[in-house]
Amino acid sequence: MKEKIYLIPGLMTDNRLWSRIIPLLENDYELVHTSIPHSEDFDEIIDILFNEFKEEKVNILGFSLGGYIASYFAITYPNRVNRLFTVAATPGNSTEAEIERRKEKFVAIEKEGFVGLSYEKAKSLLEKQNDEESIKIIQDMFMDLGKESFISQLTSTFYRKDLFEDLINLSIPIWFFYSKNDRLLNQEAIKKLLLDNHNMNIISREGTSHNIPLEVPELLSNEIKKWMKV
Repeated sequence: MKEKIYLIPGLMTDNRLWSRIIPLLENDYELVHTSIPHSEDFDEIIDILFNEFKEEKVNILGFSLGGYIASYFAITYPNRVNRLFTVAATPGNSTEAEIERRKEKFVAIEKEGFVGLSYEKAKSLLEKQNDEESIKIIQDMFMDLGKESFISQLTSTFYRKDLFEDLINLSIPIWFFYSKNDRLLNQEAIKKLLLDNHNMNIISREGTSHNIPLEVPELLSNEIKKWMKV
């Protein structure tokens, strides 16, 4: 029987986010896509996940916002977690500048309605800007999840607290994987991860990619296999 990994996507992403890592991992593991519950409250989100996870202890991998949710779950219910892996995510809180930028997005929706992501915006989120397939996946996921999911997920990010101190006290394998020049990451939180003494495994790659599961699936899959052997 294959060991199971629960996969939690990020802001306005769904099961299509994993489409390129599934073929590389499905022979070894059972991969279970787990949507972000529809709530603005992290405590409610993880309580919903608590009931969705069927096993006594689970392996959780979260991308971006999903990485924060997976970390929040692990510190709240440590007895339910075998291993934690986060991709393009930090355990830090939201900065005032980030919150202001996100509030501006709500103002734009009120004025213009929910119009999805433009081609240029989706392209700007990618390291490989000529990857037409990835551009379309990002646009489609965003549009299909829609306005309510966008407002719910974005609002939840206003209430992030710093999880770093709680994470370093956990005695489970914790891996962070990110791109060094990912402009969507909180650089202060990255510095903290790199400078402080802890047992968490920090893996970085050169480049700007935030959408690591789509852009560097082979590298990510290799790290996941190593993590699952710890």
